[in-house]
Amino acid sequence: MRIGAHALRNGLLVAPMAGITDRPFRRLARRFGAALAVSEMVSARPELRESRKTRLRLDHAGEPGPVSVQIAGADPQMLAEAARLNVAGGAEIIDINMGCPAKKVCNVHAGSALLEHEALVVAILEAVVAAVDVPVTLKIRTGPAPERRNALRIARIAESAGIQALAIHGRTRACAFNGNAEYDTIAEVKSRVRIPVIANGDIQTPEDARRVLELTGADGVMIGRAAQGKPWFFREVAHYLETGQRLAPPPAREIGAVLVEHLDGLYDLYGGEHGARVARKHIGWTVRALPGGEALRSSVNSLHAADAQRAAVNDYFERLAA
Repeated sequence: MRIGAHALRNGLLVAPMAGITDRPFRRLARRFGAALAVSEMVSARPELRESRKTRLRLDHAGEPGPVSVQIAGADPQMLAEAARLNVAGGAEIIDINMGCPAKKVCNVHAGSALLEHEALVVAILEAVVAAVDVPVTLKIRTGPAPERRNALRIARIAESAGIQALAIHGRTRACAFNGNAEYDTIAEVKSRVRIPVIANGDIQTPEDARRVLELTGADGVMIGRAAQGKPWFFREVAHYLETGQRLAPPPAREIGAVLVEHLDGLYDLYGGEHGARVARKHIGWTVRALPGGEALRSSVNSLHAADAQRAAVNDYFERLAA
């Protein structure tokens, strides 16, 4: 699959997830086989550009290319300027968020709320594409609500505006993350446009990835929640798609080494105390199915120092491996 001048090694992409797909997560996902890891969503609002949260979300130090930054907003010129600034900061792909269903995003008419306003979608896409000389991609849902699906119209608008790839989450804005993802709309879009289409939603196993690709004809899949706590999921999916065989689960010692690497990345990015707070959810996701995992999760939630948290994780995995 190609996005502009970028030839991706496979069709496995990391879904942008606020508070999760930061630099340490993206680097691990890429190392385990993801072809592209889109950054956490950053606001186009000028007053937020210098906030600590935005600066951390835009930290790409040591990250393999292509670097893709997702921007969000509802004003075409603000989004165009945000795209220009991010390209100047190293972004090699600009992704526009029209898929987030969160109320705080939709309440300012951004994210998936934009699907209600097709004329504004045209203005935004044309402004951003004209503003930068790197590929621009788009993430959407299938429509505002089940009775008002308009993904095909949005896809045609996107293709006409010069969008280079389209990711579609198989739910409407009204559905949020409830119910099952539907893939019929994604399949219809794929059959009617020439740009790459990436399917997203409910891909929990390698078998799901193959099934979704077969159902939709999509060029790739975008994986989010299934990789929380297990970035090696991309390795498992890539192996299954290539061979039809399941990889054995990673041994405890490898899981522990990957988690510690993740923790060290979080401490480096956020600082010790803040990094330890961010790390708690990742530790919980990683050990939730392992023996004694709940006890570890509970204990690290009371630790505020990075060194103590790291030591507790190391000790747990040493005992588990033994």
